[in-house]
Amino acid sequence: MKNQRFREITQTWNPITGCLHYCVYCWARDYSKRLASMDIKPYKTHLFSPALAEWRLQPKFSRGKFIFVSDMGDMWGDWVPKEWIEKVLKVTSAKLSCKFLFLTKNPKRYLEFQERFTENTMLATTIETNRDYKLSGAPRTKERYEAMKNLKWRHKSIVIEPILDFDPEFITWIKEISPELVYIGYDNYNNKLPEPTQDKTEMLIKQLDEITDVRPHDIRKAWYEN
Repeated sequence: MKNQRFREITQTWNPITGCLHYCVYCWARDYSKRLASMDIKPYKTHLFSPALAEWRLQPKFSRGKFIFVSDMGDMWGDWVPKEWIEKVLKVTSAKLSCKFLFLTKNPKRYLEFQERFTENTMLATTIETNRDYKLSGAPRTKERYEAMKNLKWRHKSIVIEPILDFDPEFITWIKEISPELVYIGYDNYNNKLPEPTQDKTEMLIKQLDEITDVRPHDIRKAWYEN
């Protein structure tokens, strides 16, 4: 079973919401305010503070779905109680006819649960660059790289979004992690981030395409090239 087992995401599921990384380019924090204004739980009560939505722990997923878990937060943040994560993993391990994508900027927590993951889970982390830009309170990109490199799991992916300018070392990082999938995209919210040029990004895509399944989208000129 190759990468076809993890194709496009079909739906999202948010049993754990909120995040304390405070990334300057975060779209979800602002979106939580909109959801709160619409009286939608748990945002109405918690906004973007960490919360467990207990009523979402009995989902009805159709067979063959590919589900992005907790796109409205980081359920692997250090602030998330172990018990919350275990409740989510109990669901994913029971829904073997579906596939689940986890995404975090704190992948060292994956190492705590290596014995709990089932074959229907893809473990992903966001690594926007190899450089140490101060745009977030999340673990440094080098820490994320090292955690993913040490993670003994076959189904790993890297999200390079929003892509930030990088050095040749970045390509080595990705190769050492050996992901099944790499997603690459630019910032969509006009944050004027330190982006690479479009030519440089396309070079990265070409090199990574030789070793893994690359999914580029929204590839454009850097904001300062226009």
